[in-house]
Amino acid sequence: MDLDGVRDGELRDHADPAEIVESERAFAGKVWDIRRDRFRFGGNELVREYVEHPGAVAVLPMDEQGRVLLINQYRHPVRSREWELPAGLLDVEGEPPLEAARRELAEEVDLEAADWSELVRFATSPGGSDEVLHVFLARGLRDAPDTFARAEEEAEIVTRWVPLEEAVAAVLDGRLANSILIIAVLAAHARRS
Repeated sequence: MDLDGVRDGELRDHADPAEIVESERAFAGKVWDIRRDRFRFGGNELVREYVEHPGAVAVLPMDEQGRVLLINQYRHPVRSREWELPAGLLDVEGEPPLEAARRELAEEVDLEAADWSELVRFATSPGGSDEVLHVFLARGLRDAPDTFARAEEEAEIVTRWVPLEEAVAAVLDGRLANSILIIAVLAAHARRS
């Protein structure tokens, strides 16, 4: 890899795949696995474990008044009910991210959207997971023809329409902790400014 191009070139991430010497599934979980890779990097062999993740999508639904639809859902690892966006895994074989986003919007909040655009795409925790998350802005909202029965944590989802500016203020005041929501709200605000 030409590190001069990284230091002085256009500000962007650079693919730099290391040679993998050995790779194994160290743990098989219900939703995702832990992978252990031994690879060559910088003249050394290193070993790293990371969450092997199928990827995910999230949707920032926005109405004509500039309000965004947030959901409140229990998240066990942080023992908290967090404000979030409708979201889900890329766990349907061959399903493109946009189609998964359409599916999640319908499944979690019973809505459809006429206008879709990718708002932002990011690696959620590149030091410990290979998950890439695609966030879509959904406009032209209407009720979905079918409603979905929700189970487990989704059974107690609470929805709330919030002006985008109020969501931005809650993020900047430190009242919201969900990283996907934070990134999406700030990206939407930046694009509107």
